Amino acid sequence: MLTDPSSVSRIGFLVLDEFTMIAFSSAIEVLRMANYASGRKHYEWTVFTVDGQPVTCSNGLPTAPMKTYADAGPLDMVFVCGGTNITRLVDDRVIGLLRRIAKDKVSLGGLCTGTYALVKSGLLDGYRATIHWENISGLRESHSRVNFVHELFVIDRDRITCTGGTAPIDLMLTLVGARCGKTLVAQICDQFSHERPRDSKDRQHIPLAARLGRNHEALGDVAALMEANIEEPLSLDELAHLAGLSQRHVQRMFREALGCTPSQYYLDLRLRRARELLLQTAMSITSITVACGFQSPCHFSKAYRALFGQSPSGERRYAGGMPLASRSRADDATVVAVAAYAADQVLASEVFAGAHPV
Repeated sequence: MLTDPSSVSRIGFLVLDEFTMIAFSSAIEVLRMANYASGRKHYEWTVFTVDGQPVTCSNGLPTAPMKTYADAGPLDMVFVCGGTNITRLVDDRVIGLLRRIAKDKVSLGGLCTGTYALVKSGLLDGYRATIHWENISGLRESHSRVNFVHELFVIDRDRITCTGGTAPIDLMLTLVGARCGKTLVAQICDQFSHERPRDSKDRQHIPLAARLGRNHEALGDVAALMEANIEEPLSLDELAHLAGLSQRHVQRMFREALGCTPSQYYLDLRLRRARELLLQTAMSITSITVACGFQSPCHFSKAYRALFGQSPSGERRYAGGMPLASRSRADDATVVAVAAYAADQVLASEVFAGAHPV
């Protein structure tokens, strides 16, 4: 990667069909503002597709390529921009083009699910990488040669990977800072009303404690214990003991802050982890049952149907291998309500009633 601010860095964006506009535009806007705020051209960029034909982004807007890769001229780095239905869209043409770019000694990056294209091309083997948090669990299971981490973005030698949403702003600010200095970064942040550049080590999936604030740190501690013990769920007594709280206090915290019981919240966590594995890996339903702490496929299927409206096998057939990030999700309030019903009506009472987890 270029670090000389006197030269122009040329960056390509390979946009796949159904790519997410927010990640793509977040990246390009930082480059545009770097040129504008500094009064000189530090960056040039070009947008291209696999076959030179227009694509449609996930919000329905058509996007015409500026050039093909062959016509783009020398590039310093290329970012793959992905979005929904990424497993279907990464075909032999995409893989072949990415391997050609790598052979040209061009640094490669992935924005949002664009990282998946690099993974499938074998271009992240032996690298640290990140992708949208919904996809990490499944890819860890299916691609053990890649060291996936829950960070906003990762710069590892000639590979740069970044999660979706607005995280590309922070990635690009880091790259701009390395070339042009912190003063320009501060100017860009001022223009965008961006409080500060987030660090690469910032976790992309905001912990419950951070969302709720300091008044709920104890609740965050209990939730973290749950997240760390999915395969072998802890009883309410164990959770309370490890957190240094009484069972009654734990129950009251969940009821007042989240409107659900600890068992309902725990079951929701486990079912969501199961859904990630179901949609992103080839793991059998029996293996997922065990990995998410359910006693039997029957118990798992009942709880899954109560929350998501269909059986695990039906969900997998419907998705056709589609990654989780490409599926629509209910809002948090609805999820909690449905999870509460599932837990009350199906199995959650077993979690805290005795020695047997659901």
